[in-house]
Formats: sequence, structure tokens, C-alpha cells
Amino acid sequence: MSPISTPDGSSPPARPANSPAGEPTASTDRAAPRPRPAPEPDGDHPTQPATGPTEPDQSGNDTSRPDPTGNGASKPDPTGNDTSRPGPSANKATGPHPSEATTPHPSEATTPHPSEATTPHLSAVHLSTASSAAERATRDLAAQFEDEKPGRVLTGPVGLILTGVSLAVGALALWQVFRPLSQGSKYYLIIFLAGVLPLVFLAYPADLRLPARLRARRRRDSTDRDNPDRDSTDRGNPDRDSDSTRARPTATDWVLVALAAAACLYPVLPIPIGTGGGGYNAFLDRQGLLAPVDLVLGTVLLLLLLEACRRTTGWILPAVCLLFLGYGYYGGLLPQSWPVAHAGLDFSQLVDAFYNSDSGFYGTPLDVAASYIVLFTIYGAVLELSGAGRFFVELSAAAFRRSRTAAGRTAVASGFLLGTVSGSGAATTVSIGAVTWPLLRRAGYPPERAGGMLAAAGVGAILSPPTLGAAAFIIAEYLGVSYLQVLGWATVPTVLYYLGILLSVEIDARRSGVRPVVIDVGSPWRLLARFGYHFASLIAIIVFLAVGVSATKAVVFAIVLAVALSFLAPKSRLSPARLVTALVTGVRGVLAVTAVCAAAGIIAATTTKTGLGPQAAALLIGGAQAATSDPTLVLVLTALLAAVALSLLGLAVPVTASFVIGWVIVGPALLDLGVTAPAAAMFVFYFAVLSEVSPPTALAAVAAAAVTGGRLVPTMWQTLRYALPAYLTPIAFVITPAGLGLLGIGGVQRIAFAAVVTALSVAVLAVAAGGWLPGVGPAGVPERVLGALAGVTLLWLEPVPVAVGTALAAVAAVGVLVRRGSAGRPSSDPVEEKL
Repeated sequence: MSPISTPDGSSPPARPANSPAGEPTASTDRAAPRPRPAPEPDGDHPTQPATGPTEPDQSGNDTSRPDPTGNGASKPDPTGNDTSRPGPSANKATGPHPSEATTPHPSEATTPHPSEATTPHLSAVHLSTASSAAERATRDLAAQFEDEKPGRVLTGPVGLILTGVSLAVGALALWQVFRPLSQGSKYYLIIFLAGVLPLVFLAYPADLRLPARLRARRRRDSTDRDNPDRDSTDRGNPDRDSDSTRARPTATDWVLVALAAAACLYPVLPIPIGTGGGGYNAFLDRQGLLAPVDLVLGTVLLLLLLEACRRTTGWILPAVCLLFLGYGYYGGLLPQSWPVAHAGLDFSQLVDAFYNSDSGFYGTPLDVAASYIVLFTIYGAVLELSGAGRFFVELSAAAFRRSRTAAGRTAVASGFLLGTVSGSGAATTVSIGAVTWPLLRRAGYPPERAGGMLAAAGVGAILSPPTLGAAAFIIAEYLGVSYLQVLGWATVPTVLYYLGILLSVEIDARRSGVRPVVIDVGSPWRLLARFGYHFASLIAIIVFLAVGVSATKAVVFAIVLAVALSFLAPKSRLSPARLVTALVTGVRGVLAVTAVCAAAGIIAATTTKTGLGPQAAALLIGGAQAATSDPTLVLVLTALLAAVALSLLGLAVPVTASFVIGWVIVGPALLDLGVTAPAAAMFVFYFAVLSEVSPPTALAAVAAAAVTGGRLVPTMWQTLRYALPAYLTPIAFVITPAGLGLLGIGGVQRIAFAAVVTALSVAVLAVAAGGWLPGVGPAGVPERVLGALAGVTLLWLEPVPVAVGTALAAVAAVGVLVRRGSAGRPSSDPVEEKL
């Protein structure tokens, strides 16, 4: 989501209902002209933008209209080609590795560098006069670093088909909340998958790389056939031809659409086909003894789901699924003395487990996607179209407009508030970076440090209630608890996470001599009075859950409330047409998640059939017991080994799949050692999420580096420093019973003790990592080492370790006081920024 408004002060133009998140809209490519100082607000929006006249250069080109790629104004070359269009080497969403990305900063798409700006109020450009070109630049950049690949923007009849089916799926999801289908939840999952899976093949291109010679020939033949009169200078342009091919489904895509619809709908079709078919009940009666046609269509659906995952997330998750499939089939050939050996399964048993059981394709992960995630994505789309994102960013800026660390605090607060809506780490990073990076740059933040701050704040989106990531809903289903309980478990760790980031911001401001930035954006109370209703639906979700309303009904009621309140701002009200857009956009946003959740059923079913979970747990515990026989140390070493394994797993697969795999492999090991189910589940959840900031992939850090232009590896290390509390807090609530207080479990005394001691640990670790004690001065190497030891010791929430850790922290603080004479360089005069 982008919180940026359009030149007329209205909400940003909604992308087409069939447009994926992160894809450009069909609106004009022309960026807004440079603004003159903004006029007074008109009462309908927090800020009222202004536009100014453009000034053509000597050749007549409008130099104030930057190209969305950030390459400058379009100027024809001698051949007449538009040189502003990126060439074959330009970075695309499916181009080079993100670390090699050449995508321009979103800020550069709308305004020059501050030193070249024609107005001293730089940030007004970003919040109030950003054009649709900047909106598209931000979405393009976010799409490159999401867990899923960018999809097609479909128009014409194909777009209408996708819109119609998406609308039907969304309506079915809403209907299921209040009038569940009488045949049961599995019947609904079959219908839901039958509606979503075909759309994946329409919305996401295959992106298969052909040999260079064959690719060139195919491109040339296709170009000449489609446009025989095309100018010779345009022929063979790989950028244009690839875009043309990606923009429309191929014949192969349509074949896959038909196969997906047939394979998904087969279990419910009341048509006998040989010894198979015959309807839903007959299909269930054949569980354990599939007919040949069942086996064929189950295999087809298996292959289609693997291809859908490849199109949406890449090769790694399908490869992991095939690895589990191979283990299930060939595991019987392993030496029976091996712990992971099993009796072996034939192919029909595997297909039966995938296609006709409650732990396969139609298991808990898909149930979560079809029952919860789709509703929350629709809710997020409603908030986006009603202007909530823009309000959250402007409120963050207003709240800290007079503080010394206003720029850093604004970035962190924006990440938290936007995260309550998006629940996506990389997308939130790009959205807040597009707006706050110019402020951070003017305040003197180095690109790498600013990038680390933005990435850590963005990943907090997946950790922040009330819209946690998809894995949180799976936790609720696996443990049989309400979603409100999961939110309660996440509350204290979320507060500690943002406490660590804010402390790091304060330390960086003093250690690096960051210049104060006075943000002139008006009173936060005035913003709250005019647009505070955007919080109402978020609060309503918590209230409904607290009074016993189910999570699905709570989010539907919140959607209705958000729609009704949108009419308080006439320019962003949700008319029937915009409601349809929100509904379809929400369904479009769940396509990739659905494919991942259905494919995760392959992993879950294989693990259940082979007994791999207990066997892997025994291996993990055995590795810890090989180092020590002390039960406490065994638990600590197992937790550390599990954390490393989960972090490595998260580098390869999306967060949802990482949690499912981690829960069936690591979860049993923690449970066998006496860890409670909530603590084990949240432990797996946190380390699955932290893959977004873990090198060497660290998608959120890569996205932040692309926004700030910083070096990639230093940006990743800065992100790790800011996100340090999130790595350590899960270990705290696993290794000691008192750590359950961090999850809100236990009496008030336990919760308060755990929260206060862990907050002290987070503060000491922030000082040790940042090398500065706020209010005192720089910390030397000895003090930082003592601080690190103190912070880690305090995580052991027992009286003796807490006392030792507190003493070490006090000694480190005394050491810093001794060094007080060596203070950092003073900051310069404040730099005023008007938002």
C-alpha cells in the first residue's frame, strides 16, 4: 500500500480490480508537475496538495515530469525511440537478483534531490503531491521483494473473466461466514480452490526461460505475426516483446485453467466416470481405495499446485514439496536402522493422503486461507481505498514533528500503523520508505542505517496485532484456540520489538550526530479529530473478538464499519464500484497464498503418513544431548538449533510454508522437552517471520536498500541490529517457565516481571549494539561487551540470572559514565520539513 495522495487531494487511483498487488495501474504514465507550497487544508483531507505550472526546456520537453522509472524526462533519440524506456538491462520484477536491482528510489520518481529542489518543503512533495507515477513506482518496487512474484495486469475479456470469478469467490467467502454450506467445510474448500487455482494461471505468467536462439526466434515470429507493419526499429526489442507476452495468457495457460477447474471440481460433480465420480459423498466413501480416475485427477491436481507455487513464489517451495514426496515414496528403501526410515508408501497412498484426506490439499493451511486470510485481504483493500494508509503516515509525522529524532520515529510509527493493515513486511518497507526516506536523508542518516531502520519497521507489520501474518491464523487452528488468544500472545513481544527499534533510533541520532528535522504537518489532534475514524474498524475487531464473536464475523463487521465510515470523507467514500474493486482486489491478493497453503498440505500429509515429525524431533533432541546431559542445557541447545534451522528454512520458502514445515518438524521436539504448545507455536512463528530480515536473502532489507540506494550487506547488518529483540525474545519464553509471562500467560505478577526484565534486556542490548548510552555518552568496547552479556543473561527469567544481569548492566553503565567526557559531535541547527 502507498499512503500517497493524488494531485487533486483525493485518494490514489485504485488499481484495476484484476491488478495484483505491486503491479502498475492502467493510469497515465505522466507524473505530477513540481508543486508550489501547499495551500491550507480544505477540511476533507489532512493536507491539501498544490500543483504548479511546468516549465519546458529548450527542446520543448516537460522537464518537470519525471519518468516512472526514474530515468528523467523522456527525450527522443535521433532514431525517434523513447530513450526513457528501460532497455534490456533494466531491472524488472522478474529480472536480476534483488541485490543487483537498479530500480530507482520511489522518492526519485516524484522529486529531485533536496539540493536540487525548487521548494524548501521537500516532504510536501512526497505526502501531498505524489502522482500516479510515484504510486506505480512504489508498487513495482514492492512487488520485486515480496514472497510472491508479480502477476499480469489483465484487461479486456480476460480481465472481465478474472474480475467476475474473483467477485464470485469473494462473495462466497462472505456468504460462508454467515450461511456455511450444508455439506461441510471441506466441500467449501473444494469450491474455493476450484475458483482460485484457475485464476493463478491467468494472473501469473509461466516465465520459463527458453534457449536464447529459440527465444529470439519465437519473439521475432510473434512480433511479425501480431504487427506486420511495426517499425523495424521496434522489432526485436526484448523489453517490449516480453511485456507483450506476459500481458496476456497463452494457449498453455488456458489448458492449465481447464485442467485446474476439472481436477478441483471433480470430487463434487455428481457424474459417474467409470468406477469413480458420482458426487461428493461417493468420493469420500472411496477414501483409502481410490478409483483409477481419482488417482489420475489427484495426480493432475498435485502437478498443478506445484506449478502454481512455482509461478507465484519460485522454484524452491515446489522443490521442497517434491523432496517430501520423494521421501514418502522412497523412504521405505532407506536402511531401517536410520531414524528417518519408514515402511514406505506407494503412489496411490500418497495421492489418497493429498486428495481425499483432511491433512492434504484441503487441510488446515487451505482452510485458513479460505476462511480467514481472504477476508482480511478484503478488509485491507477496503482500508486502502478509504485513505487509511495516508492518514497513518501523516499522523505518525505529526506526532513527532517537534522531536530531535522526528524522522526516525516517524518511520517506525508509520511501519507499525501501516502494518496493522497490510501484514506484509517487504511491501510495508517500501511504502514507508517512499515517504520517509527523504526525511531521513535530510536528517543525516546514512543510507544503510536508514535502510535497516525501514526494514525492521516494515517486518514489524507481520508481528503487529490485529492483522498478524497468515501463520497466526494457522496457529489458532492447530492449537484449537481463538484468534484473540493468539493476538494476546503477540502483544508483549510486539511492544518489546518496537521498544528496541525506538531505542536504536534514539541511540543512532546521538551517536551519528543526526540533525533534528522539524516536520510541519499540523496538529496530531486535528488529524485525529478529522480522520481518527480509520482506527474504529481496527478497534472493532478486538472488541468483537473480546465479546466472543468469531474472527471471521469480526472482520466482516469491521469491513462494514470501514465502508460506512468512508462516507465521512466524500473524496474517498466507497461507492458500489469501489466496493467491487476492493472485493476483487482482496481475492486477487490471496491467490499466491492459496497456492502456498494448498501445497503445504503435501508436506503436512507426508509428515503425518510417515511419522517424520517425531523422528525429526528425536534427531534434534539427540543432537543437543550429544553435547550435554543436563536437561536445562539440552532445552537451550535444542532451542538454539531449532532457531538456526527455522532461520535457514525461512530463507528458501515463504513465511506460511516455513511455519507449517517448522511446526511439524521442530514443534514436536520442543513439546517433548516440556515447552507448552503456545510457546512452541509462537517460537516457530517468530523465526519463520524473521526470515524476511535474515541474510543472505532478507527480502525486507533488500527492498529497503533499493529505496535508499544503500549497500546491500551493510543494510542487512543494520536490519539485524534493529531487529535483535525479535530474535532473542522467543528464546526467553521457551527456556524458562517464567518466560510464558511474555505471552501474557500466568498471573499479573509473572507477566509484569517478564515484561519489565525483558524490556531491560532489550534496552541494554540496544546500548551494546549501538555503542551509546542515551543521556550519558558513548560506550567503549568493554562496556559494550558487558552490556551484551548482561542483556543475554537477563533473558534467563530466573531470580539469580536476573540479579547477575542487572549487576553487569550497572557496571557497564558506570563504565560509560567514566567515559562521559568523550561525547559525540553536536548536531547542527534543525532542518525544517513541511509535510
